Amino acid sequence: MVLIDDSGSGSLIGGTCIGAIRTETMEYVYDFISIEFYNKENFKSKKYLAEANSIVFSLLNRLNYNRDEEISICQGYMFELARANMDKRNIKYTSTKIEEPLQSLIENTFQDYALGLGLPPQYAKYTKYLLHFHRILRWVYSDYKKRVPLCKTGWKSWSKYGTLNLSRKKDVIYANNYICLRCGFAIETKSKVERLEYTSNCKNTIYLHLDC
Repeated sequence: MVLIDDSGSGSLIGGTCIGAIRTETMEYVYDFISIEFYNKENFKSKKYLAEANSIVFSLLNRLNYNRDEEISICQGYMFELARANMDKRNIKYTSTKIEEPLQSLIENTFQDYALGLGLPPQYAKYTKYLLHFHRILRWVYSDYKKRVPLCKTGWKSWSKYGTLNLSRKKDVIYANNYICLRCGFAIETKSKVERLEYTSNCKNTIYLHLDC
């Protein structure tokens, strides 16, 4: 059996990982929908769906899929075109929720990818929590110009929260448990810092090394 799923479509940063596994042999292949498919123009026209379709058939080719094998593909919107093309090609498949062994593999692949983009480990863990977007938004605002190109700027949530007013002030921090979200290193007690403030779903305060 071949399982097909995606990971990262709900993450503010990065593209989307599409993965496939042959359960009998644990052959695992994957590719990514590039972040460019999530800019405002491409996202509006849903070009990421066409790219997901292209990747699915590429992965099947890499697995040397034959028509005697069963396919289970995620029932989510990401595979609308892929499922339609399977119908046209008379490829039999089941549309369902995908679990192990693919689920952990593909989520770990996306985590490693997010870490490679610079996201701190405490932010990179894949989660479906409601506030995940706003947590990553803090990281983006910590180094805005460099990190905006990593974001899914076609999202409605980005149009609402992606260009907020940001205040910058110098401050001194006395706590000993803060991490600079620009460089990733700890901020020492009684250090001079740059304090960023903005309001999204709540008031946010970010402390950065003064020389970062």
